[in-house]
Amino acid sequence: MPILFHTVDVDFNLPQKRIIKKWIGEVIASYNFKVGDINYIFCSDAEILKVNIQYLNHNYYTDIITFPYTVNNIISADMYISIHTVDDNAKKFKQTFIRELNRVMVHGVLHLVGYSDSTDIEQKEMRLNEDKSLELLNRLTKDVKGI
Repeated sequence: MPILFHTVDVDFNLPQKRIIKKWIGEVIASYNFKVGDINYIFCSDAEILKVNIQYLNHNYYTDIITFPYTVNNIISADMYISIHTVDDNAKKFKQTFIRELNRVMVHGVLHLVGYSDSTDIEQKEMRLNEDKSLELLNRLTKDVKGI
């Protein structure tokens, strides 16, 4: 069951794909789910707006749109991520682009394992789980580099 990365209308190459796949798999497993077919589709603001209007009837930009296809405990989804919005948010929140991208990528996964962010309390819980997941990525990266 693969985790795949695609691009639509942007020139983008995700660094450290192997580590990212391992990380996403470990995050999913930590919530007692299994990886199914997960597609990350990196795109422009224009493309994510088109998807937002076409499928969700929302006429605004966002950093991620997740289409879940999860059955039982097997996580499958298509996740559209706007590289432009992630970049804008990274600057706004004073984060590196890659850290903000990783946060958005795991944010989609956390929705798939059952977390919501509709209320203030849910948003705080989501942030805590994002931070926990990003720490796991930091450990995996250090392990690979031998640090």
